[in-house]
Amino acid sequence: MSAESHPTLPPVRLHSDAELARDALGAPLFARAVRLARWAGPGTRVGVGGELAAEQLPGAAAHLGLDADDEDAPGYASQAWRVAVDTGLVDVTEPEEDANDANGDAAGAGGDAGAGEEPYGTAAPGEDLALVTGGTPGDVLALWRAALETVLADAAVPDLEDLVDALDAGGEIDFDRLDWNPGREADLLDAVLANLYLLTVSGTGGVDRPIPLPVLAASMVVPDGMGEPSDAVLEQVSDAMMRLDDQFRQLEPIGLVEFRPVDEELMAQADEDGPRGGREDDDEDVSRYGMVRLTPLGLYGIRARMLEAGVAAPAVGELAGKGADALLDVVASYPEHAAQAEIERWMAGRDLLAAVAELLAAARGDDEGGPLRRLRCQQALALAGPEAEPAVRSVLDEAELGGLARVWLAEHGVADVPPPAPEMVFWLTVDTIAAQLAADGETEELPALMETLTAHHAGFFDQVWRVEHPSTVQVLEAMGRLHPDRKTAKEARKAAFKARSRRP
Repeated sequence: MSAESHPTLPPVRLHSDAELARDALGAPLFARAVRLARWAGPGTRVGVGGELAAEQLPGAAAHLGLDADDEDAPGYASQAWRVAVDTGLVDVTEPEEDANDANGDAAGAGGDAGAGEEPYGTAAPGEDLALVTGGTPGDVLALWRAALETVLADAAVPDLEDLVDALDAGGEIDFDRLDWNPGREADLLDAVLANLYLLTVSGTGGVDRPIPLPVLAASMVVPDGMGEPSDAVLEQVSDAMMRLDDQFRQLEPIGLVEFRPVDEELMAQADEDGPRGGREDDDEDVSRYGMVRLTPLGLYGIRARMLEAGVAAPAVGELAGKGADALLDVVASYPEHAAQAEIERWMAGRDLLAAVAELLAAARGDDEGGPLRRLRCQQALALAGPEAEPAVRSVLDEAELGGLARVWLAEHGVADVPPPAPEMVFWLTVDTIAAQLAADGETEELPALMETLTAHHAGFFDQVWRVEHPSTVQVLEAMGRLHPDRKTAKEARKAAFKARSRRP
């Protein structure tokens, strides 16, 4: 997975390892692989690549409880066996090169093997099988991740019909004719899963509503900034949807996704009507185009692969053992809901008074990141009860924290709080707007906040430009652009000019 596309992702809320391990053991394909590993024994025959001999497949399918009349049952058994071998749940002894001769000799001596019979090896339960019941949740998840890699490799391969069409006279695959590059296909699937992960964690930091397949396909095909897609682009989206439909059908049994396939009747209609025939205008029918959702196990698996690729993919709770300085620095860039979840984890189990004192100390600083740190500190203090009052009172006289402390004390109904000096009011106003700009940019709500903060201060702009705050100029320029009152906005622009002029 590319570490360049999304260098830093929003944090994800993961289930515990124990919960994820239970999910892994319940994934249909992994469960089948475990059952076949326990079934393997001295009589199990395997081919040169470790695959089950053809005559063994009906027995394997029957052991898995698959319908004998289902023509796909041998394929399901073969796939589960391959996963068992690749994960180390099964150990195979492949046939030796001279096995054909041995088989022929056995046949000549009246043995069971026939002359010219394909060589075969044997299989037995692997050492790692014991980890399924006797290992830690981490051991189970490691086995599941190995199984996932097998399935992902299979999902990047073209379907059988395309492979057959690309065979040349010598039985070799003509990759130019197939227009398939193994490395490219694997990279594309990685990119799809990265986009699905990003769409998921950008919502609530966890498993949210399923993603419509057209949205995911369009995220891979439609160029950024494109308005109305052309017919050619829509056709590419349709092709990508069908490829994704096939891939997610393969990925669902390993527990990576929950998937509702594309309605085949709908796609047949789209083929008849052309690239625009498959466009969906009715929200009620969007699910007919396919819906995909990463499971909690899928979020864990894709994040683990991203971390291996060097992508910064944080998880909520990772900062619980860090200091308050690290907490505020990191959550400063988080969406508000994710910052709240991380702060709650950090404060849980700590001595409240000591935690509040540490947070206030970490919130100090006249650097560019200071306003947003103080905003997150204020968010954390909202979780503190009356017992935090001594720590909050201790910073009342500080220019950077005194305003924040007064807000908290007032909200908790504390008496005898001294009124702030005018300089502190102006400083807090600049700091508050700077924090909002850093957190969310120029939002629709920001003009109203500016109006509220300045409405009760006569001569506000005659004084605020003198505030010794690193963001004074930036805030006044933003107020000049965004303040809803034109006269006030003009005053803000003049004040910004004065503030710039007094800088050395």
